[in-house]
Amino acid sequence: MKQIITVTGMHCAHCAAAVEQSLCALPNVKKAKADHEQNRAVITVEKEVPADAIRKAVEDAGFECGDIALKKGLLG
Repeated sequence: MKQIITVTGMHCAHCAAAVEQSLCALPNVKKAKADHEQNRAVITVEKEVPADAIRKAVEDAGFECGDIALKKGLLG
């Protein structure tokens, strides 16, 4: 299962790495990939991570968190 997060304020690969590190520290997150050009991050999770925890992780990294979407299934 994946959760897709809109993240604003990332300007470079270092920004994306900071978001990834913060998101990876959350419980149930197996993997995080942030893209500063697309202004989003995708986390692969064992089970859904609460939106407030995701928002806090993104904000603690110094960025703004927008929409959070959940994708389930083989292709999600």
